[in-house]
Amino acid sequence: MSHPLITESTYNAPVDVVWQAITDREQMKQWYFDIESFKPEVGFEFTFKGENEGRVYIHLCKITELIPGRKLKHSWRYQDYEGISYVTFELFPEEDKTRIKLTHEGLESFPTLPDFARNNFKEGWTMIIGTLLKDFVEK
Repeated sequence: MSHPLITESTYNAPVDVVWQAITDREQMKQWYFDIESFKPEVGFEFTFKGENEGRVYIHLCKITELIPGRKLKHSWRYQDYEGISYVTFELFPEEDKTRIKLTHEGLESFPTLPDFARNNFKEGWTMIIGTLLKDFVEK
């Protein structure tokens, strides 16, 4: 049974600023990962490297759903490992602020390695959504 990981935060920034931050490659590398090539369009595939204590993981992603200014969903898997998951960013305007909801589903499809433990994803997304992206869009 799937238990998606959900992280939410509200930013003191308008939706268009947050949307740019999650879809513009130059902005993304300032708070997220240095993604070589990224276009916010369904079917676009992108990769990036993630590292944990010297172990490098190649992330393979493909955009599966896009509603400009509202929703970005992409697959998230790892080169040379089985399993596939999906990450969804949803934006909700609240007056001059933006509430963001990140859902990561399918984590249980990954091998049972410590690096793929649910808690690692929870800590990572909490840091990314709660601190890194927040600080970037509110600067």
